[in-house]
Amino acid sequence: MSRDFSTWLSGFRDSIADYGYYIDFEKVYCNVDRVRLELHLLNSLIGSKNIAEDFQTLVSRYPETLKCIPLLLAVRENEIFCQNENGGYLYQFDLRKIPQNARLPVEQYAYFMEQTGLFDLLQNRIIGNLVDYVTGVETGLDSNGRKNRGGHLMENLVEDFIQKAGFVKGETYFKEMYIHEITVKWGIDLSAISNQGKTEKRFDFVVKTPGMIYGIETNFYSSGGSKLNETARSYKTLALETDTIEGFTFVWFTDGKGWMSARNNLEETFDVMEYLYNIKDLEDGIIASVLV
Repeated sequence: MSRDFSTWLSGFRDSIADYGYYIDFEKVYCNVDRVRLELHLLNSLIGSKNIAEDFQTLVSRYPETLKCIPLLLAVRENEIFCQNENGGYLYQFDLRKIPQNARLPVEQYAYFMEQTGLFDLLQNRIIGNLVDYVTGVETGLDSNGRKNRGGHLMENLVEDFIQKAGFVKGETYFKEMYIHEITVKWGIDLSAISNQGKTEKRFDFVVKTPGMIYGIETNFYSSGGSKLNETARSYKTLALETDTIEGFTFVWFTDGKGWMSARNNLEETFDVMEYLYNIKDLEDGIIASVLV
């Protein structure tokens, strides 16, 4: 049955964010637990009337408390450089890596705390508990990881549907498989898509059925750009090349409103590629009905 490109494209999604996309709370809690003891020690400074003196006493007795100071400023590194009219200093917060004679005096760390506003944060009770505060900081820092998590969302979604269709990882479907691995495993000649063995390609998934090997690519584009045009052109070429290989079929699952800016190139690929599908096709059971 022929498909209408405009109708198919109209079903593309704005987002495929799953419930774990926004914040990885397990990672947040794990990171907080690593410095929980030191944070409780620093809690003793909250509301202090002589915070500079109390801080120096605390750090002199428990120098390991310094390691969580950068996190109070939402910094992951163990080194922070700061300068003003009084000069520049490289503050080291993991003292295990620094010889005793190379460490800055504790008074300099107190100066750092004052100048960065951390003393004000603690002394004036702007926060009530550093463990809670750092949990919030870690949550904010983890949001930066959404880009990395987003890069795997479409791949994870397609894999869920592959498994739902009854395929078993390591037996009837394989993840991130190179052309030469496919050739070795099943003895199929894929030189038509490897420039006679001179180039290597990796498929996101390979599904093996009794009568066919399916090489699968997945992607999702929430925004446009030149990469989409190149992707559509290269997959069009790949689809035409695989048409000459008996026993092998190229399948592409893609989606995302980013394609609206590259619809012409995508339509050219749609016109020549039979096995091009979106998320709605997945939800409608396309894997079980086509990959047989």
